[in-house]
Amino acid sequence: MEKENNTLVTQFILDGLSSKPDLQLPLFLLCSVVYMVTLMGNLIIIILIRITPGLQTPMYFFLMNLSLVDVLYSSTITPNFMANIFSANKTISITGCAMQMFLFIDLASSEAMLLAVMAYDRYVAICKPLYYKLLMNKATCFQLVFSVYIAGCLNSFTHTYCSVEVGSFLCIMISYTYIIFSICTIGSSGRRHKSLSTCISHFTCVALFYFPVFFMYLRPNSAYSVDQDWVLSVFYTVIIPMLNPLIYSFRNQDVKQALLKFKERF
Repeated sequence: MEKENNTLVTQFILDGLSSKPDLQLPLFLLCSVVYMVTLMGNLIIIILIRITPGLQTPMYFFLMNLSLVDVLYSSTITPNFMANIFSANKTISITGCAMQMFLFIDLASSEAMLLAVMAYDRYVAICKPLYYKLLMNKATCFQLVFSVYIAGCLNSFTHTYCSVEVGSFLCIMISYTYIIFSICTIGSSGRRHKSLSTCISHFTCVALFYFPVFFMYLRPNSAYSVDQDWVLSVFYTVIIPMLNPLIYSFRNQDVKQALLKFKERF
């Protein structure tokens, strides 16, 4: 009787940008700088919101959690990617791959849902300002964030490559549809500009987060390129967590003022 082949796979060989010798040093330097900026930018946002009384609002509470997710999200991918650049064997164990995939899906899902929660917060602030303090009270904000983390973890357990999660994106689009209609009905141009300015930073982060996903899913098969996937993967997992705090810092006057006071204090 012929014996069956029961070879057990224990590791995967990594093939990507880090396997190209001419790109190894530039990639390592780029990732090092980006990772440091990501950590510093997001940690500064977290500290500013924690110590500044004027930033103790639901919007900044959600922003603080977004920065926390970005720190964890980037730390899940970037250090391993950097270590693999100069690695001789360029392999990863099945256990390590499973853990990294679980954390990546968990944190990416949490970020998508947190962006949806932030869109809902802006919807309530602009469309139902009189009910804002009632609807977005402290207990509700904690419950929303806790639900985001739990849902992200559950989604990571149940995720399959055949599924495409669109629920968070639909919530964002519905919220912004109502926001745009409400802003259009505001008579004063000054109030319209002020209302719109509170949403621009968040909408920019949403666009950056979802653009690579839609590009990969909507492009025709004839336009498929492995190199494009590599570049999009680096942008999605390494660059975006760095851009979020920069976007909120440059666009938000409250954060700018808090940062200036923080610098004066130290």
